[in-house]
Amino acid sequence: MKIQLAYGTGELEVTVPSGAELSVVRPTHAPGLADQIGAVREGLRNPINERPLAELAAESSRVGIVFSDITRATPYDVILPAILHELRNVPDAQIVLFNATGTHRANTNDELIQILGSEAVSRFRIVQNDSTDDDTHQEVGTTPNGTPVEVLTEFFECDLKIATGFIEPHFFAGMSGGPKAIVPGLASLRTIRGNHSAAHMDDPLVQWGETDGNPLWEELLHAAQCVGRSFLVNVAMNRAKEITAVFCGDLYAAHKAGSEFVRKSAMTRVDSRFDIVVTSNSGHPLDLNMYQSVKGMSAARQVVRDGGHIVVAASCWDGVPDHGSYGSLLANASSATDLLRTIRSPGFAAQDMWQAQVHAQICEKVSVHFHSDGLSDEQIASAFMEPTHDISKTVEYLISEGAGNRICVLPEGPLTIPYVDRTEEQRPSDAGVAYG
Repeated sequence: MKIQLAYGTGELEVTVPSGAELSVVRPTHAPGLADQIGAVREGLRNPINERPLAELAAESSRVGIVFSDITRATPYDVILPAILHELRNVPDAQIVLFNATGTHRANTNDELIQILGSEAVSRFRIVQNDSTDDDTHQEVGTTPNGTPVEVLTEFFECDLKIATGFIEPHFFAGMSGGPKAIVPGLASLRTIRGNHSAAHMDDPLVQWGETDGNPLWEELLHAAQCVGRSFLVNVAMNRAKEITAVFCGDLYAAHKAGSEFVRKSAMTRVDSRFDIVVTSNSGHPLDLNMYQSVKGMSAARQVVRDGGHIVVAASCWDGVPDHGSYGSLLANASSATDLLRTIRSPGFAAQDMWQAQVHAQICEKVSVHFHSDGLSDEQIASAFMEPTHDISKTVEYLISEGAGNRICVLPEGPLTIPYVDRTEEQRPSDAGVAYG
């Protein structure tokens, strides 16, 4: 059987041997809304548990709009014009656009144009978060766990705060969107490290699809609320990146409604675990580097057996990447177990340690085979994975070597999250690790 995997800006064809017991898991298709910009405008005018955006804008002297960086496919060609229409009585000089980069690199001018359009880039002031710049952040509170909440001072000083993005399952925040635009989006590295701690990343409730009850997400929400009231503009999308639903209003209530909607289309129950899981990383823009591709690996990990095999296809045009500490954490460890021991050691702190931790958790339990045109075999091998230049031949070889023939394919990667009944299994991680 031939299956097309989302890969870069196109697709990658994979053939699964005819004798295999094959399951293909795709998102439940939801058609795009007929009038997408009209649906966003309707959401802005009739928000959930909040007053209309135009009313709030009439009382505001400075407006901050948070937008997603280049790693997200948020449809700002639809969302931003609708928001700006409701802000039409606010002078441009009183509107600032904030790029929620978190610990990611700053986006280039061309990338900003790709995200927002050339008119918006030339019309408004844009501030990109640099999580390492202490001078641009200020402490606005502390979470119950003791994490200091430090966010961009300029955003905190806005009297109308608008958080935008789209909702999809997230491998440790449960769902994307919602408070993530603010924390980690506009937070300091200190705040992000505190929230993305080794203890949180090992918690069995820190997993795909879980928000309420997920200690990491609940801390994100508390942290985002420390900046004051924020007006949420979130959308759900199908695999064609068309808007299927709009959720605007109160940060918590609107995100909760959106998360419930997304779970129905993006999460699929399977009966038991597989020997081999083949996954993409959803194609462009999410498969831009190995760091982001941990999401596709994590989606596959939900349904592969211990000792099984994950085969990943991600273009990784941005490399490992070069920025941040993720690549060096992997390269400087002798094994996945060695890396986990380092990350879990008392007092250890490093940028991107959370991504490296999930990566190592997966590689400690299963074999990962990685296909990429943007990475060398040496880069893949240094990350505890095996390079593959032909996924079809790799799958055929694994079956012939006795790996088993129960195969699952996730053509859209983490756009669909398969899971085994969670009443019977915990998330495959190292829950219960003791910290000194």
